[in-house]
Amino acid sequence: MKRITSVKIFVLMAVFGLLFTNNVVAQAAGGLEIYTSYTKISVSPGKSVSYSIDVINNGEQTRNEDIFVSGIPGKWEHSLSMSGYDLKRLAILPNDKKTISLKVEVPYQVRKGNYTFYIKAGEASLPLSINVSSAGSSESELTCDQKNMEGTSKSTFNFKAVLKNKTANDQQYALIANAPRGWEVAIKPKMKQATSTEVEANSSKDITYEIKPPTTVKAGTYKIPVKAVAGSTSAELELEVVVTGSYDVSVGTPNGLLSAKMTAGQEKKIELNVKNTGSAKLEGIQLKDSKPKNWELTFEPTKIESLEPGKTEKVYATIKADKKAIPGDYVAKITAKTSEASSDISFRVTVKTPILMGWLGILIIVLAIGGVLFLFKKYGRR
Repeated sequence: MKRITSVKIFVLMAVFGLLFTNNVVAQAAGGLEIYTSYTKISVSPGKSVSYSIDVINNGEQTRNEDIFVSGIPGKWEHSLSMSGYDLKRLAILPNDKKTISLKVEVPYQVRKGNYTFYIKAGEASLPLSINVSSAGSSESELTCDQKNMEGTSKSTFNFKAVLKNKTANDQQYALIANAPRGWEVAIKPKMKQATSTEVEANSSKDITYEIKPPTTVKAGTYKIPVKAVAGSTSAELELEVVVTGSYDVSVGTPNGLLSAKMTAGQEKKIELNVKNTGSAKLEGIQLKDSKPKNWELTFEPTKIESLEPGKTEKVYATIKADKKAIPGDYVAKITAKTSEASSDISFRVTVKTPILMGWLGILIIVLAIGGVLFLFKKYGRR
């Protein structure tokens, strides 16, 4: 009797189990299903995690269900979206699926460990786990994608940096730049010049460093350390400027006088100074002229082979006026030129009447006056 009773109980349990199994399979086959490839990942603090999630309707009716994330830590930011829109509710046709995006922001200030949360739609629920591999830092970070720039001494170098506050508190940062003497550095948070800026907790701010070297700087590589310092945290970065050198030349006289007086046919020797006013060596400086017709203008030397930055070379120019030049002002243009730079001056020459001609003119005038007086004396009484 007991054996028959045990058999009956076994048969009843088997039938009940079969019915339960059939019920579960049917429910899975005819309901919603949520799927993603990566259900457990490991990241460091401050990282952003993006999921591509399929929501599948295995049933024979259209499903329109709320979709949301449950169990995510309170300070973690997340968003569900589809086709660029925030998603709150999702409709799926029978035997169809929709792909949605889930983005989770892991804060900087977070404990090391495993965090599990769920994405839910209707009766479907999918657990997702994020393992934070290390504890969150209380640090700041100053970064720049382009830390090295090249140009001449006349260039302005703009470095675009990002200041990240990785702490759990708002921070007021003092902004400091240690540039070489004579250099100009303008620090611009959000493109407005300032010496300090505030960055909210777990946030970042763009910082632009506008750097100008002095015009007389020599060619070379220069490092400019920059810092952002708050009460309990700081960050630093080293920017690098490579100055290739600027090309510039000037020509003039030692005393600055750019005029002379002479007579027709006379020649005059003028001392000139040719100076390298740039920061790079100049090669092959040519002396050129533009002079009045029938005048002569020569240089000694006619060419300066090389000239170091800041150095000056003496050149002598000899100007010879036209023998038939009439009194007046004449202009000769003198140019110092290389393939990279040039400079010119206008030299004014005043041609005077020769002294002999002056005395001859006076003599003629005296003789003319004397002749008139003689005639007046002789014939005046008649």
